[in-house]
Amino acid sequence: MNQTKTFKTTIDVRNIVPRERHPLIFSSFEQLAAGEALLLINDHDPKPLFYQFQAELKAPFNWVYLESGPEVWQVRIGKPGVTETTGNDA
Repeated sequence: MNQTKTFKTTIDVRNIVPRERHPLIFSSFEQLAAGEALLLINDHDPKPLFYQFQAELKAPFNWVYLESGPEVWQVRIGKPGVTETTGNDA
């Protein structure tokens, strides 16, 4: 199933230098409007990124695993809409 159509941005970090990954993801997230989401594709569970989002973001976010390994992880990371509640559950 191809779910990339529902995302403003798809970020496949599997071929990006590790030190550049989190800044790229945070920058892309900041550019989202309320109700929009990005798709993160990774080769391991991005749980440390989830904890970084919790610690550093001043705004709510949604985090939904769409695929959980063992070779590929896909996570929908979004900004809640005006009336949407957050589900910051990993």
